Amino acid sequence: MRSSHRPDAAPLGGPDRAEARLAERLGHRFADPGLLELALSHRSWCGERDGAPSNERLEFLGDAVVGLVVAERSYEDFPSLAEGALAKIRSAVVNAKVLAEVAEEIGVGEVVRLGKGEEASGGRRKPSILSDTFEAVIGAVYLDAGWDAARAVVLELLGDRITRAAAVPDDFDHKSRLQELAVRVGEGPPQYQVVGTGPDHDRTYAARVTVGGVVVGTGRGPSKKEAEQDAARRAWQELHRA
Repeated sequence: MRSSHRPDAAPLGGPDRAEARLAERLGHRFADPGLLELALSHRSWCGERDGAPSNERLEFLGDAVVGLVVAERSYEDFPSLAEGALAKIRSAVVNAKVLAEVAEEIGVGEVVRLGKGEEASGGRRKPSILSDTFEAVIGAVYLDAGWDAARAVVLELLGDRITRAAAVPDDFDHKSRLQELAVRVGEGPPQYQVVGTGPDHDRTYAARVTVGGVVVGTGRGPSKKEAEQDAARRAWQELHRA
């Protein structure tokens, strides 16, 4: 009997086998494999199948689960850190860039179901698709087996990054570091300009940052905030070498 979560049947020995390998890398055996299939079903794929359900609701759920797991671990493991430092750890770990990196490491891009347009435009390597799908997969684990199982998967994949972020909680905040450097050398606060391109559901942002009226860095990202952080990181590195 087909699972109520299953958006479409996959050919025997095809995507199902690849999905099973992904589940192995997650360290989770799904009681309901249809949940994993749903988590891997991008809206572009569903749009070509008469509106089959996409992974967006699971992404919403998984985002909350990942955030809570990271917050809980940070709270438990670093009792001496204040609220602001804990928030920085969470932001350093729970963001599209990091989650896309993890998704790529475990092979999410190999099995996500994409429409023809997204497939042709390199969607399997797009950070926004990878990070969103990763969150959907975590949401699927949570629905399949509950909090303990989802927590175990998240910590296995993100635990080292939490530890590194706690060791240098300000390291990820390149905008703050750049502002401190710019003010210290007497140039005043940096100024940012950001331009977005692409459709609303998959926009890419380009940022440039000026210090003292001079462009000192450019960056890109799936959100305005991350594009600015990327530009600030490059600018800080450039100014620090000067």
